[in-house]
Amino acid sequence: MQPKPVFSSDPAPAEGGPFALGKLALAARAEWLNRRWADASTERILADAIELAFKGRIALVSSFGADAAVLLHLVAQVDKATPVLFLETGKHFLETLTYRDILIDRFGFTDARSLEPSATDLAREDPAGDLWSKQPDRCCHLRKVLPLDVALKDFDAWITGRKRFQTKERAALPIAEVSDGKLKINPLAGWSEAQINQAFKDFKLPRHPLFDEGFASIGCAPCTRRILEGEDSRAGRWSGSEKTECGIHFGFTDGEGI
Repeated sequence: MQPKPVFSSDPAPAEGGPFALGKLALAARAEWLNRRWADASTERILADAIELAFKGRIALVSSFGADAAVLLHLVAQVDKATPVLFLETGKHFLETLTYRDILIDRFGFTDARSLEPSATDLAREDPAGDLWSKQPDRCCHLRKVLPLDVALKDFDAWITGRKRFQTKERAALPIAEVSDGKLKINPLAGWSEAQINQAFKDFKLPRHPLFDEGFASIGCAPCTRRILEGEDSRAGRWSGSEKTECGIHFGFTDGEGI
């Protein structure tokens, strides 16, 4: 017997059902999705989100970093037409750009989009290209937050590759959360580092060229270093500062993700 689709005959909450609009409805919808997906496989979560819950209105946002190939592979198994959004900050390692092109070609994605910061904003606020060393939060805002904010206007939900094991701030990461009036789906939230490593082996996925050089989390080149033994996987990001996120990810289910 085939399992019934999660979104077909399940009883829906009152006031317009789990897909009603509005901030309160979004919070209720995220809670409903978390209940429905509590024991679901990652493959089931992605299939439900891409093919049913948000069909035609969901995108995958990928950094093409150290773990990115796993989620890209899983999404490609569901629908290669899923939009893949990459924040081209102009500060990436050349290896990341090469890896991006390799993975897009390997998985056959047909709608890969490169999101660039406004040339006007950069000319006004970062003409020398060194804003990252003076005001890293502002640099991330111009190069990541604003371009993504514009791109996501076309979508109701987006998929991330965040995982609970990465940092203490992500330890309570839910599968579904509210972020700036949209739903953010974290299908790998419950995965362990061992599961990620096993997936690379099982699916025969290529690693990021910098991974074997000690880069466990890879962002913009000026703000990323190798991690030291015993450090968490994101310790090499904005090392020496209190900054831990670029600005597109903050608290959970609070509407302040972007």
